[in-house]
Amino acid sequence: MKVTLPDGSPLELPEGATGADAARAIGEGLARAALGVRQNGDLRDLDAPLEEGPVEIVTAKDPDALWLIRHDAAHVLATAVMELYPGVKISIGPPIADGFYYDFEFPDGVKVSDEDFERIEQKMREHISADEHFERTDVPVEEAIERFRAEGQDYKVELIEDLIRDADPAHPVETVSLYRNGPFTDLCRGPHAPGTRRIKAFKLTSVAGAYWRGDAARQMLTRIYGTAFLSKEQLEEHVERLEEARARDHRKLGRELSLFMLSDLSPGSPFWLPNGTHIWNELTSLWRSTNVERGYTEVRTPILYDVDLWKRSGHWDVYRDNMYFTEVEGRTMGLKPMNCPAHCQIYKHEQRSYRDLPIRLAEQGLVHRHEPSGTLHGVLRVRHITQDDAHVFCTEDQLEEEALRCLDFGFYIYEQFGLKPRLELSTRPEKRVGTDEMWDKAEAALQRTLEKNGLEYDLNEGDGAFYGPKVDAHITDAIGRSWQLGTVQLDYYMPERFELAYTGADNAEHRPVMIHRALMGSFERFIGILIEHYAGEFPLWLAPVQAIVLPISDRHLDYARRSAESLREAGLRVQVDERSESIKKKIREAEVLKVPYMLVVGDAEQESGALAVRRHREGDQGAQPLAEFGERALHEIADRR
Repeated sequence: MKVTLPDGSPLELPEGATGADAARAIGEGLARAALGVRQNGDLRDLDAPLEEGPVEIVTAKDPDALWLIRHDAAHVLATAVMELYPGVKISIGPPIADGFYYDFEFPDGVKVSDEDFERIEQKMREHISADEHFERTDVPVEEAIERFRAEGQDYKVELIEDLIRDADPAHPVETVSLYRNGPFTDLCRGPHAPGTRRIKAFKLTSVAGAYWRGDAARQMLTRIYGTAFLSKEQLEEHVERLEEARARDHRKLGRELSLFMLSDLSPGSPFWLPNGTHIWNELTSLWRSTNVERGYTEVRTPILYDVDLWKRSGHWDVYRDNMYFTEVEGRTMGLKPMNCPAHCQIYKHEQRSYRDLPIRLAEQGLVHRHEPSGTLHGVLRVRHITQDDAHVFCTEDQLEEEALRCLDFGFYIYEQFGLKPRLELSTRPEKRVGTDEMWDKAEAALQRTLEKNGLEYDLNEGDGAFYGPKVDAHITDAIGRSWQLGTVQLDYYMPERFELAYTGADNAEHRPVMIHRALMGSFERFIGILIEHYAGEFPLWLAPVQAIVLPISDRHLDYARRSAESLREAGLRVQVDERSESIKKKIREAEVLKVPYMLVVGDAEQESGALAVRRHREGDQGAQPLAEFGERALHEIADRR
């Protein structure tokens, strides 16, 4: 058989040759470095027989290398856990973006925490040192079910039975693949690297609860997370990033800085404390003023609607599992998960002319979505969601300009926080509403908008909203993590469903196009991202407490209070530390609370009407007259530096 190498050169191999054979034929060095093989875009085991055509040997330099060894590490984790905890049941263990995890059901009375990690890691190291080969076998489904049932591995049995049930009748599942490394055999599609010793560096990182299949009605499992790398240096760098991320965790900082609280009495619904509410209000002010500048009209709509609205909008068919319903006087009512159907009602409230368009409606819209309890995460994943939402109703001719205006609006918002967006065009999902013609037009319009205006984007096929394609804005925070924020979505479906119309210049009735637009995404999640991006050290305009006056002794209290009151009247958020503590302690604690300005007042400041100004992290800024400091701070706030 003949295969073609990436440089175009041919390689002749015996029939049935594997990727390992190809690597060895090229050179022993490559054979030792090989982790897998790629053919026809598929990543495969080195032991897999090759087909004629292009072939690429995967080594540590390949983007898929980390995926392979993290997959290996997940199996090694399961191997170690099964040896250390007899009777444990295993479910799934995939590689993920930053590592891997495996979900376990431990016997009654057994609880695993991070205190057990060293013991588990030691057992993992034993299996890695043994360089256990990953061996694949394909077995009939009945044999696999019988095997796992005999071992008491109920989750594996369910996975195989679901594969059989969900298969295309024209192509029934007859066999499944099993992978063995040492004493451990797992149901797995693969691929894997040749052996466990390819895992050069790994670490278990955390433990959490996870419902089986993400269903809160099913068994709660224990999920152990870990990560693996191709070198110890890479692992050390990653651990440093994890430590930095933990220091920035918005839940930790939310408690320390008194920004918000969470309660089991209302899961997934943050209580915003005074400090957090200051941040919320500043974002609201930015949102409201910029909406007015860009031609939006603010509206407010109810949160509870007759279920007929959701049936008409398409949410009933596609989204009802994520909604909350109740009975009111014999009528089924649903809490809104999105604001769009409500804005359609406002549009329909009056007869519209082409002269009225575009109509831009904005709302700080409260919606509720049933997120599984296992997925709730501080204020980043909540059930009570306040969107910086807007909907634009426009003509076909206005569509591209309005979509571009929405994107430009987003760029302006992100600029206020020093964030640079990366755009992603998401196309029709498998579960969707509307006709193919609607989707063709909407996708083409968004693509033209991006390309005509020289906006670079990545294509994310199949991830559009259920009613239309979208452009999402992703940003990278201060420690390199990517977050999806804003979205601009085109929708031909909802105007059709709600029979929205306008009278054209020809006096005929026409259907408007609808653009869904949220730029921060939600206030809750955006604040959570900002907390972590800034590590709680907010710029002056966002900081809950912008300055704190620190009297050196009790005899300076009156001047401290008068100074604070003067600055408050000027528009600053100022507090006074009136405790009888040393000035060093007051400064130290103000630093911990990340207050931007510390204003020390003693005899000299009291006599001259000045303040000894200290900046958080930067230290002494020198003495400044009270009025001068106030003016300087207000300029900094106005500039949103």
